[in-house]
Amino acid sequence: MKKENIYILAIESSCDDTSAAVMCNTTRLSNVVATQKIHEEYGGVVPELASRAHQQNIVPVVHQALDKANIDKKQLSAIAFTRGPGLMGSLLVGTSFAKSMALGLQIPLIEVNHMQAHILAHFIEEEGSESPSFPFLALTISGGHTQVVLVKDYLDMEVLGETLDDAVGEAFDKSAKILGLPYPGGPLVDKYARLGNPDAFQFPKPKVEGLNFSFSGLKTSVLYFIQRERKKDPDFVETHLNDICASIQKTIVNILMDKLKAAVKQTGITQVAIGGGVSANSGIRKALQEAEEDYGWKTYIPKFEYCTDNAAMIGIVGYLKYRMGDFSDQSITARARYVIG
Repeated sequence: MKKENIYILAIESSCDDTSAAVMCNTTRLSNVVATQKIHEEYGGVVPELASRAHQQNIVPVVHQALDKANIDKKQLSAIAFTRGPGLMGSLLVGTSFAKSMALGLQIPLIEVNHMQAHILAHFIEEEGSESPSFPFLALTISGGHTQVVLVKDYLDMEVLGETLDDAVGEAFDKSAKILGLPYPGGPLVDKYARLGNPDAFQFPKPKVEGLNFSFSGLKTSVLYFIQRERKKDPDFVETHLNDICASIQKTIVNILMDKLKAAVKQTGITQVAIGGGVSANSGIRKALQEAEEDYGWKTYIPKFEYCTDNAAMIGIVGYLKYRMGDFSDQSITARARYVIG
């Protein structure tokens, strides 16, 4: 007898992307993302503008997700949404919409931790994709987070190390800003790094205890380096942009890989997965792929569309929680800070 399909409508609104997806069990039927361009002129995400844009985008994005999935809302089994972490104003839009729609359709409501979703995106079933087995280590890297997580089961996770100050995405974006690159600068650093010499310039790596990270010192050293070199040559950045970006990127990748090596040594686990927006970075992807050959690791790298914020990753967690009967009631509220574990 065939199992009845579970259809999950998922909503993601933690920062500046409004996204909705429809999942049929572990398969993605649609994954629509509306990106907010308005923040580019301000050099970073403006929370008030982000929440207003979510209000404008959420109805058409949900409608489009249902339409692309060829699913009527009456067929939905449940609605999953990002409860946190993220910008409170942005989270409130998605949370309120999900609660209202679930109430109107009289179907279950499922809250999702955004960072857990980045990790569990590896379990979205697609042709050619491979999921890790438990236990495995996850490196979650984004604009707001840098964590090494021990994943014991779908919803049983332990943070082994995290950033003490700036996240890795901030290190990329702030370095880019120092170089005069537009927001978001991280992808541009990656782009120019591919053309440069990663050994052209040396930047210090912080000494941080255990599996924790720190990137504020790197940002400061980049700032002082650029100020010093510009005094000698006002055109220094323009002349050496590729090499500067390559050197910054190599330093960041080495910091991440050093901690991952330490985590593997500490736990004995050689399965390593990455997730979060910065996992789209080519230098990090290359370093992980090389680790398979150099250290005998088995690495898992998500498709680009599952790296940045998207609702499909919320949907896969929604499906897993639905199977476990882990539902929320209408008293649930958004949480700007929401720790894994």
